[in-house]
Amino acid sequence: MKAIYPEHAGATSNRILITTEELKGFCGGCGRRAAIQIGTAAKARVRVGRRVFWSVPKITAFLERAAE
Repeated sequence: MKAIYPEHAGATSNRILITTEELKGFCGGCGRRAAIQIGTAAKARVRVGRRVFWSVPKITAFLERAAE
């Protein structure tokens, strides 16, 4: 899939919302299904029209809690 904004590709640390493809990489390179399960468990899903984004702060907090 072509990056819409290539200047932001890979810079998920400064962004609040990321796409599902970026979420897969953010979660350590896991698959799409696992990434969506993690995002849903973290209650980080944000819908804008038909598009789905994921809240980076919520996912980060969830992964830190899960790592303890």
